[in-house]
Amino acid sequence: MNIAVGAEHLIVVMSAIILYLIYYVYTKDSEYSKNIRTVASLTEELNREIFYLKKKVTETQESIKIGSGRMSDEDIYQEVERTVYDMVKPLAVGLKRLEDSVLKIDEQIESRISSLESGVKQISFPTSIHAKDDEKVISLFKRGIDLDSISRELHISKAEVEFVLKINKIK
Repeated sequence: MNIAVGAEHLIVVMSAIILYLIYYVYTKDSEYSKNIRTVASLTEELNREIFYLKKKVTETQESIKIGSGRMSDEDIYQEVERTVYDMVKPLAVGLKRLEDSVLKIDEQIESRISSLESGVKQISFPTSIHAKDDEKVISLFKRGIDLDSISRELHISKAEVEFVLKINKIK
């Protein structure tokens, strides 16, 4: 009897497994069918889209053949204008950048020039040199006296002596 009960249990378990497998196969089959229907509808839409695109391409080709005999002057003018604009636009942008750079450089130069001008205004020429001293410096130099001696004798700096000689184009 034990064997018969074990066999019954085995048959029940096997039946349950078979029923589960049938259910699993049915569910998967319905999922696959649903996916196939989705793919089929997408394929149908794509085919419809391809048909309309082919029709539009054919119409466009025919209109090009009809209209390609000669473009109107206005069409040619507009096409040339568009092409020239497309070619000139990058150049205009580059020129604008260049102009901005030149303006910045110009501003820097102006500030440097004004800085130099204010610096030059602050430079003072030696005040101790007068026309009399100039004549003395020139006279002593022409007699062959060296710059250091002239500087000591007239109580002026050596640079001032050189300055007088350079201004009078002697040295």
